[in-house]
Amino acid sequence: MIAASTLCGRISPAKFGSHEDLLHLRNMRLETDASIIGAGTLREENPEIKGPEGTDLKSRIRAIVSGSGHIPIEGKLIFNQSNPPIIFTSHFAAQKLSKKVGSLAEVVAIPSGPYGLSIVALLRELEKRGASSVLVEGGGKLNYSSIAEGVVDEIVVTITPNISGNRNSASLVDGPVDSNLPLVNLELLSSRVGKSGEIFARYRVRKDTS
Repeated sequence: MIAASTLCGRISPAKFGSHEDLLHLRNMRLETDASIIGAGTLREENPEIKGPEGTDLKSRIRAIVSGSGHIPIEGKLIFNQSNPPIIFTSHFAAQKLSKKVGSLAEVVAIPSGPYGLSIVALLRELEKRGASSVLVEGGGKLNYSSIAEGVVDEIVVTITPNISGNRNSASLVDGPVDSNLPLVNLELLSSRVGKSGEIFARYRVRKDTS
């Protein structure tokens, strides 16, 4: 899982990371076979999911998660790259969404999980397509579901020298108010300070919780 976060833990408003952070994200994509973003990220931003130097990673799987199937299409760069993305959605929304996107994306229906669509089921589908490692690129609800289902091995976070304080902005992990997820323990693997004051940290998710 990868994200850029303010000092107070917010991952929006988007685009507060530096150019160095963008390069960091693009380089991280080279370590994995696929990227996943939530529908909220697609609605708020215009992600391309490219590699270093803005290269089009033709063999890389790009996936979008949307339980409702409400996906913006027009003007979104992710639908204009060499390989169409996969949209994972509910069985209820799949048929209507397929008609909407046509050849711009592949639509795959997956079952529900404890917090929205099943991330475990999604990863099984990606594994069938040859992805042995996956980069979760947010937003907060997708990050929460991934951690809650126990599929996250590492968290790569850029802490930016900003404070938001906006309680309505998405946080790094956004779960329900009545979440039963126990405290997740992390082990710091590496860290460095960037040229603009950002802190680039990489953590391993420990399996023991408290």
